[in-house]
Amino acid sequence: MRRTPFVWLFAVAVAMLFAGCGTPTGVLATVRERGVLRVGSTGDYKPMSFRNPATGKYEGFDAALAEDLALSLGVRLEFVPTSWPTLMQDTLDRKFDLAICGITITAERQKHALMSVGYLGNGKTVLCRAEDARKYVTLAAIDRPEVRVMENPGGLNEKFVRKNLPRATLIIHPVNEEIPGLVASGKADVMITEIMEAAYYCSLDARLAAPLLDSPFTNGELGALLPPGNEALRDYVNGFIGRERQSGRLDELKSIYLDGGGCSALSMRLKGTWFEMGRQYGAAMKAPMRKFLEFANRCAKGRRNSANSWE
Repeated sequence: MRRTPFVWLFAVAVAMLFAGCGTPTGVLATVRERGVLRVGSTGDYKPMSFRNPATGKYEGFDAALAEDLALSLGVRLEFVPTSWPTLMQDTLDRKFDLAICGITITAERQKHALMSVGYLGNGKTVLCRAEDARKYVTLAAIDRPEVRVMENPGGLNEKFVRKNLPRATLIIHPVNEEIPGLVASGKADVMITEIMEAAYYCSLDARLAAPLLDSPFTNGELGALLPPGNEALRDYVNGFIGRERQSGRLDELKSIYLDGGGCSALSMRLKGTWFEMGRQYGAAMKAPMRKFLEFANRCAKGRRNSANSWE
């Protein structure tokens, strides 16, 4: 059957519409023409993406990863504030091109938006006071009315607690980075959080412990969150993550932001510090090995007794 000019024009218009929305030139060209990559971040998640109030700059593993991504695109990076309660809606409203701030890949999020491949493993675990490290090692031990669990609102941590710890006393605190200190000071007993955050905070404060770092309650991966229809940008991000992994950059970021600040690495970190102090002392004084070890032990005890923080 012979097609009329109207039918041809309609077909061309539809093709142009889908080309503009889905092809690499349609999505990536927008970012490049703008000269800015807009990255959503809650800015409250150490050591992943934290907005330093003193400088206004974003710091952490994900902040550095976002900088690498913008550099690979040849554009400037702009962080766009969001929050855990509004993260999905802000994504759907396209307030940013993508979000990178310690976001766990979940089937629920993938129902509504796009997610990249994973770039870092994670899982839900316990952050508690050091004296309670042997007490809170199972969900059953935590799921008691007398146990106060403190979480920030709107994220997966709150959802996990409501689903798995219904009998525990849930306290919602609006400022995520304040919760570890409140647990340490006795205002709450437990924080359920990701292994990276738990490790980071207990490495800074000897009053805290994360007894289940090696056996978290869940296992997952972090990924970038993108608005639906941005398959081209998602595919670019997937390729970028692959290149970062292959080049060793992801391992480098881990060593900068995670391995040096985690409970699992804490003892090795401190041993390295003490060993280096003792080595320098021994070299300078030509002390025998016995004095070298005595000096290292005194350093260790002094650091433990001097303050509540390891830093």
